[in-house]
Amino acid sequence: MRTKARFPEVSEKRGHYESFYLKLNRPGGGMAAWIRHTVHKRPGEEPTCALWFTLFDADATGPRATKRQFGSGELDAPEGSYIRVADASLGDGTATGSVETDALVARWNLTFSDQHEPFHHLPREFLYDARLPKTKFLSPYPDATFNGQLEVGGETIEVDGWRGMMGHNWGAEHAERWVWIQGAAFEGRSPEDYFDMAMGRIKVAGMTTPWVGNAMLMLDGTQHRLGGFERIPSTEVEEEPSRCRFQLKGRDVKLTGSVEAPRKDFVAWIYADPVGPEHNTLNCSISDLRLDVELEGAPAQRLSLPGAAAYEFGTRDADHGIPLQPYPDG
Repeated sequence: MRTKARFPEVSEKRGHYESFYLKLNRPGGGMAAWIRHTVHKRPGEEPTCALWFTLFDADATGPRATKRQFGSGELDAPEGSYIRVADASLGDGTATGSVETDALVARWNLTFSDQHEPFHHLPREFLYDARLPKTKFLSPYPDATFNGQLEVGGETIEVDGWRGMMGHNWGAEHAERWVWIQGAAFEGRSPEDYFDMAMGRIKVAGMTTPWVGNAMLMLDGTQHRLGGFERIPSTEVEEEPSRCRFQLKGRDVKLTGSVEAPRKDFVAWIYADPVGPEHNTLNCSISDLRLDVELEGAPAQRLSLPGAAAYEFGTRDADHGIPLQPYPDG
């Protein structure tokens, strides 16, 4: 097991949220599925849980999305699995389940594997048990290969060698503002190359910090860790609802990049904190990603991934112009 559910250990008095999610892209880009299993617990209350599903298709007028919430009786972390929500189970290399609503019926039966080690976004293990940051990020499968089937609105989609990832995050509250970008299988590159980046601004003592970024670039079999608290001065982010430009540095590498997609291909959700106001969260898993990489002593390199990168933007702003899905959270 590459991670474990945290919600079974949360005391009744504490607030908590937790998310296990899958993102998988059709080879060549243009279609992707995003499946999310979540836990939401307000202080002093029983947890609730939910299943989220989105199919992104560049040839369609927009994503097809749905969500269903359940009570605590439909939530479990069985032995040998990361989480169970209703009939959906996520295990070590397996994911099965369904979401049935008036808007959409979606089912999945998937297997996945990854030869890479989990990527811990936080640079020190003790930070995963510390009070701050209040959001913990981990990619147990940062560059997975998926096989199986999706069934969306009665249509069966064969999943054969789709590339993606499994993520896990949890905490007492979401970051004040965040960006998550992920992509794998860049054009003309080693099939094992991937990029996974989470950036956030958090509130501490009523003040919002600058952007803190943590990322992993796997390039030709070599890991390059970027960002961290010590590199805040060199971290740059220019985020918008449908595009983002960014810069991160590592010990021997400088990376600048951009990600973008048409606004029609984004889905917007409400993410609730256990305590406090909500976020609007915008996601497109068929975004175009470009990375310019400068390694010490080597020529600059450009990595391109059209139609197969994830871009997620979390904000308290509600004027982004992307229609919100009609589902509450929490």
